[in-house]
Amino acid sequence: MADHDTDAVLTRLHAILEQRKQADPGSSYVAGLYSRGLDAILKKVGEEAVEVVLAAKAGERDQLVYETADLWFHSLVMLSACDLSPADVLAELDRRFGRSGLDEKASRPR
Repeated sequence: MADHDTDAVLTRLHAILEQRKQADPGSSYVAGLYSRGLDAILKKVGEEAVEVVLAAKAGERDQLVYETADLWFHSLVMLSACDLSPADVLAELDRRFGRSGLDEKASRPR
């Protein structure tokens, strides 16, 4: 397995996604997705989530990695469309370190 600098990959991808917001919708898949609006992006995230679940249920490891990459990618497009970045999500994950998942769930507003 290759060793990747996760922060560098996410930062690079986020920068590209931000550039695509200004691009001609006909020039790239992401620019076209942005031009169709948040509902189209959310639909894509939902479709990819279902594909991840199906790949995991089938025990298809290679397909699971492929579909998870698609889900993460489209989730990053969604975050960018909502003026958020991978750093926002990583900060939230970092905040949760050292905290019980049960405590975290109990602290959420109902």
